[in-house]
Amino acid sequence: MRDLPDFAELADRQGAAVVNISTTQAVRHARPGLPRLDEDDPMFDFFRRFVPRQPGSGPKVDPDNRSLGSGFIVSSDGYVLTNAHVVEGADEIIVKLSDKREFRARLMGADPRSDVALLKIEASGLPKVSLGDPGKLRVGDWVLAIGSPFGLENTVTAGIVSAKQRDTGDYLPFIQTDVAINPGNSGGPLINMRGEVVGINSQIYSRSGGFMGISFA
Repeated sequence: MRDLPDFAELADRQGAAVVNISTTQAVRHARPGLPRLDEDDPMFDFFRRFVPRQPGSGPKVDPDNRSLGSGFIVSSDGYVLTNAHVVEGADEIIVKLSDKREFRARLMGADPRSDVALLKIEASGLPKVSLGDPGKLRVGDWVLAIGSPFGLENTVTAGIVSAKQRDTGDYLPFIQTDVAINPGNSGGPLINMRGEVVGINSQIYSRSGGFMGISFA
């Protein structure tokens, strides 16, 4: 009888390179009675100054639409991969390392079709993952996920590859797994038993909003 895989060794080896990603998108609240003008419009300042104010009103920008996801470091000088949908529309992106250090990140590029984004933080000497070949995955292979479901950092879950080349319509074909993936896992690595990243956890199929046994990377 074969022994079960040693997930503990994989988690120890790869966990330090997995990060928590939080984003903030500023939402501007319009003042009652103020026409919907762009702030670059010459008339904007006129209306701002002379339209009567109501108590408690006034144009302001509040941090809103905060989102949470995961990512992983692919180079020791601070390049990080995550999902494009995790950072879409973000005004600020914060990357939190496993050692609790936080860095403001720059979005270097994103591809919505594959749901991949590349970030850069100003740091060096960072732990990094090894990238593997997803084409060598077989249905039934064990795989491991590390991420921040519901903000619970460095959570490890495991399962098997359920299907390959699964077409969901809007994205490139996915790897389907039964690994427990929940909101906040998006952007985290899917790891094979050699400790190589073979996918980026991206989507779940759910009628409840939580894990139902079908996840996509």
